[in-house]
Amino acid sequence: MTDLPQAEPEAVGMSSQRLGRIVPALSAAVDAGQLPGAVLAVARHGKLVFHEAVGYLGPDRATPMPKDALFAIASMTKPVTGVAALTLWEQGRLGLADPVERFLPALGNRQVGVLAGDRLIGTVPSPRSIAMLDLMRHTSGLTYGGRGTTEIHAMYPASSNAAGATLDSKAFLETLAAAPLLYPPGTVWDYGLSIDVIGLVVEALSGQSLGAFLQDNVFQPLGMTDTTFLVGPDKVHRLARPLPIDPDTGAAQSVPDRTQALKFECGGGGLASTALDYLRFGQMLLGGGVLGDTRILGRKTVEAMRTDRLTPDIDNRIAALDSNSDGYGFGLTVAVRSQPSSLLGSLGEFYWNGAWGTMWWADPTEDLVAVFMVQVPGEQRRRWRPIVNALVYGALVA
Repeated sequence: MTDLPQAEPEAVGMSSQRLGRIVPALSAAVDAGQLPGAVLAVARHGKLVFHEAVGYLGPDRATPMPKDALFAIASMTKPVTGVAALTLWEQGRLGLADPVERFLPALGNRQVGVLAGDRLIGTVPSPRSIAMLDLMRHTSGLTYGGRGTTEIHAMYPASSNAAGATLDSKAFLETLAAAPLLYPPGTVWDYGLSIDVIGLVVEALSGQSLGAFLQDNVFQPLGMTDTTFLVGPDKVHRLARPLPIDPDTGAAQSVPDRTQALKFECGGGGLASTALDYLRFGQMLLGGGVLGDTRILGRKTVEAMRTDRLTPDIDNRIAALDSNSDGYGFGLTVAVRSQPSSLLGSLGEFYWNGAWGTMWWADPTEDLVAVFMVQVPGEQRRRWRPIVNALVYGALVA
């Protein structure tokens, strides 16, 4: 693959002067001790119009932030895993209505927990199996242990990262099989371990590790040469690190060391990537499954991915996870803007961000993709989403 074609901003309806606001705004935050450094890349009409780095690779300020810095992208892994599963859907090897136990028998015959406050007082049989659609849209009833205080939450791994770092795939499945569901499948959007399970479905059907499948079917075809579950010694010098102390709360903070192998390649949060690598991925989705002359998915498959699938009978709790997500529903591993929002943008825009500050979105109406890479694992990440959103959309002039 060749690099993304580049264009002057004015040639694609953006303002150089307005894009010029971005580096000073981010640099001021670096100077104020709010950010270690960051990289932002923007493409419009398939052309790269902005790609800049500010600040430093780490808190010691010894190395300026390079444009090809590597970042732990946390849940930005989820749409990548979703694309892996969608390639298998296109091959007729799975369907959205398929019960997960067809591929992972341990996850059949589910029970749903009954709570009195935080206390688990019993279980009832689930009214139906967890479907692949439930996994893709986070309506499976499988939760994150770190997102609640009930006795059911205590039975689940705290996060995708915690699961991948402490459990192998067999132990992970055993843990999920032993825990009751928090909700009956198909009733509540609840953030959790669903996409990690999808990764294991991909492994079961393909006979490959998730990383190997992604390398063959996504990363190598798209030229995503720096996206990986394990950063090798030859690239560790480009790995970004956060400030050791959250400048807002004073709490200690860190991100996982992606030079250390996970016990299983968790599809919910284990990848490291660069701004341009992920921009290529986002541009492929914006282009209906194709980047340049390389097709990863069919056009209708991508339309299905970015269609809101939270029907009115589903309790949508996305805004409770992130107040910046008001107006969003959820498609197949991506959030989809279905109503007006507090953020700038368009109906149909889709995204999913990472817990350590990385973010991206694609706007089909404006034919725009943006990727912001930063390591701010605290509440700061919620502050930067509307700021970057306004800086980018403010540069659109045609």
